[in-house]
Amino acid sequence: MDIGQLVCFLLARDLRLVTAESCTAGLIASTIADVEGAGDLLDCAFVTYSPAAKQRCLGVRAETIAQYGLTSEQVAREMALGALNSGSANLAVANTGVADSVDPEVPSGTQCYAWAFAKPGGQPLLYSETRRFGGSRHRIRRESAHYALCRIPALCVQFAIGRP
Repeated sequence: MDIGQLVCFLLARDLRLVTAESCTAGLIASTIADVEGAGDLLDCAFVTYSPAAKQRCLGVRAETIAQYGLTSEQVAREMALGALNSGSANLAVANTGVADSVDPEVPSGTQCYAWAFAKPGGQPLLYSETRRFGGSRHRIRRESAHYALCRIPALCVQFAIGRP
């Protein structure tokens, strides 16, 4: 599915998107914004590189960062929930990771994602996963942003999100 088709898919399901990005630094939102009609879909975008920004802007707990590290699904999940709670969007996509790492425990290209879907009258549905991409820093960031978006339709179908 290309990004234009993704925008149509999301609009047909009455989904409004907020992003919470670290490693991709706004590429997820920018990729959506390249498509005509994106203004009807994209609510807001957070770029939170530093731990302090993740805490201040998205409510990520210092304890989560200390226990699991910045590049973790746990941090991505709190980023997604913080973004979802920030406004009127009913879908949040979060990404945190490294494009070039000196930490032997977190290989270069490691990307952690979380998707949060608002459920009327209930707790948000939350899904997370970790992927690893190869190549240059630019390629890792670009592929990571594309993956974050292109994963949404399968999750919508899997969890029966929005109108079919």
